[in-house]
Amino acid sequence: MSAARSRSANFVLLTAVALIALNLRPFMTGIGPLAIDISQNTGLRLQGMALLTLVPMLLMGAFAFAGPLLQNRVGARRSILAALALLVMGSFLRLFTTNGWQLVGTAALLGLGTAVVQALLPGIVKRMFPRHVSMVMGLYSAMLMGGGALGAQISPLVAGLSGDWHLGLAWMALIAALAFALGAFTLPADAIEGTRRIAVGEYLRRSRVWLLMACFGLVNGGYSTVVAWLSPFYRELGWSATASGSLLAILAVGQATSALLMPTFARKSKDRRPWIWLALAMQVLGFSALAFWPQGAPALWAILLGAGLGGCFALTFIVALDHLSDPAQAGALSALMQGGGFLIAAIPPWIVAVLHDYTGGFFAGWLLHLGCVGVAIVLVRRLTPESYAISMAMPSRKTPFESLPRRFGEAGSE
Repeated sequence: MSAARSRSANFVLLTAVALIALNLRPFMTGIGPLAIDISQNTGLRLQGMALLTLVPMLLMGAFAFAGPLLQNRVGARRSILAALALLVMGSFLRLFTTNGWQLVGTAALLGLGTAVVQALLPGIVKRMFPRHVSMVMGLYSAMLMGGGALGAQISPLVAGLSGDWHLGLAWMALIAALAFALGAFTLPADAIEGTRRIAVGEYLRRSRVWLLMACFGLVNGGYSTVVAWLSPFYRELGWSATASGSLLAILAVGQATSALLMPTFARKSKDRRPWIWLALAMQVLGFSALAFWPQGAPALWAILLGAGLGGCFALTFIVALDHLSDPAQAGALSALMQGGGFLIAAIPPWIVAVLHDYTGGFFAGWLLHLGCVGVAIVLVRRLTPESYAISMAMPSRKTPFESLPRRFGEAGSE
């Protein structure tokens, strides 16, 4: 293949990666601005509404563990195309939902499709762009977060123009269908020859895998809570659906910008931790502002929090891929990190809903996430580049909990 043709093929593949990533969050971020309308028409109360985020997150976690198996048995390309078909179906079926449980069922379909894509696409990126993993994963993460902005902004707009919240959710089938078509045209053929088949059990015996799960879960727990409750939080403060949706869109733009820029800035350094800590510091500021001064500068709080969440998301992916040189094995590690991480991340929105029912507000929920960020700051200290090869070279005999620091000041390597 000529250099010009190769560049053209890579550009088309990058476009496909970006468009696929754009589909992985709108079905969740579109819920918040329409929460009151959905609740009134389906009978879902606050904890029931939390299921529209919790169920997809649980499935993203549970089915991410199937990523290595799908890669071995079915192949990444075919699995991703099947997952994109589920995204089309799940969004389209929202046109016909008549009660809350049907809506939760569509959320399950969408979560399953998203889980498969997230488990397998990073491995393709590692294989096709081995010298530009940081930049391409930054693009992937930025478009994923940009999809969140798209859902938060367009869903209430479509619902308002049509007078039907069903259309405010179902329009997403169009971009999913476009992603399916482009993916079918450009995703590379599966190439597993010469790669050792991946046994999930081998990975789960390594304490580093559990550490990555914990870091990823704590960060994305903040994301899932913000997606579910930032808009209802401000609606309780008197904001309209469109205005609160715009705030969620601002947050998602901050996420996308940070997810694109932070990996670019960090690409020359093997140690990603200073950038991760910067992103975590932004989260501290953002959650503190929501808890103590929500009406002070909401757009600024949204940008800060979004930048912190987006930067952590992208950089944690890159750290996982940095651990192993083989693309399939690195992709499997990324899938397992997401598996445990999203299982953790699924729970906080429901906990925040329970705290809201008991306390009458979201203050306790924002404090909960300040605590989670504090734990993440401590855990990230162990992600030294020198520990990557050692931590993945042989199964650890420690339990996941024994491998954590005994004191806040202890950073050690495995």
